[in-house]
Amino acid sequence: MDDVRETTVLVTGGSGFVGSHLVRRLLRRGCRVRTTVRSLTNAAKVRPLREMAESFPGRLALFEADLLRERSFDEAMTGCRVVFHVASPFLMPEKIKDGRRDMVDPALLGTRNVVASVERTPTVERLVFTSTVGAIFGDYADVLHMDGQVLSEKYLNTTSTVDNNPYHYAKTVAEQAAWEAEAAQDRWRMVSVNPGLILGPSLTPASDSGSLFLLEELFKGYFFYGAPDFSFTTADVRDVADAHIAAAENPGAKGRYIVAAPTMTSFHEMARIIRTRHPRDPRLPRTVLPHWPVRLLGPAFGLTQDYIRKHLGIRFRVDNSRSVRELGLTYRPIEETVLDHHASWRQRRGTR
Repeated sequence: MDDVRETTVLVTGGSGFVGSHLVRRLLRRGCRVRTTVRSLTNAAKVRPLREMAESFPGRLALFEADLLRERSFDEAMTGCRVVFHVASPFLMPEKIKDGRRDMVDPALLGTRNVVASVERTPTVERLVFTSTVGAIFGDYADVLHMDGQVLSEKYLNTTSTVDNNPYHYAKTVAEQAAWEAEAAQDRWRMVSVNPGLILGPSLTPASDSGSLFLLEELFKGYFFYGAPDFSFTTADVRDVADAHIAAAENPGAKGRYIVAAPTMTSFHEMARIIRTRHPRDPRLPRTVLPHWPVRLLGPAFGLTQDYIRKHLGIRFRVDNSRSVRELGLTYRPIEETVLDHHASWRQRRGTR
């Protein structure tokens, strides 16, 4: 494909964290955008999209669609050349009551329903699929067995299950189902974007999305006595949105693209970054906890010994070179991402 300007595109899940940024960037780029939301009656969630529609008259259309309902995306997709399938549930582990019902079914059946709509829509040339680095590894310990202990696109998560890390499992099987559908035909091409933990400013009100609130415990002061030695592969939501557009526009884009900073960022480093703006915030830890109290007390905070063993203190490098070389991404500094994420969190809480 070439430039998506003046093209009609569909973004599933437009009211979400990534989806809303992607919709706004596509509108600014000159696209005609259609987007789906679960319910048009949820005024708070839909308001940012309604405001975008007012700012770009006649260029944004909203549709209701349910990931679990067949043909739900047909109407919204009509006449589109590119489909960005962003919609997918992301809950924190403690919010997941039933792994299959809460995570796997919406991700897998939703992907199959979107792909079935692509098959029925002859104008679609490209599907850009929002996956995750969690479709590449299940636990951090998995990466220690990869070449040079470096995360790269050539690996597939084989350790997650419905019961063990259902979010990563759901995204893995959904991505695989989409690749199988692409391989079975030759009209449309697929590109997968696999971001790390997505951080940055939110355009939408608070939701249950685990991504945006994983750092709540840090910000609220749960770790004021010391930061547990956990690190994250991170991606700025604006870089993730740019990666989607580049994946649609670059005719040579193919396969999977890790979108994440080359080095991981720890809780302690995030606290240090935030303290540059809020030096007196007593909630932010100034030290790193030794491993033994985390192992001892972790279960009281919902962390299993298995999780602690496979994540605590483990860091690895990330090979994001394909996204830089082929998608032309220039990554924002982690400082900007973390500070903007924290400012957005404070704004939602009504503090400055």
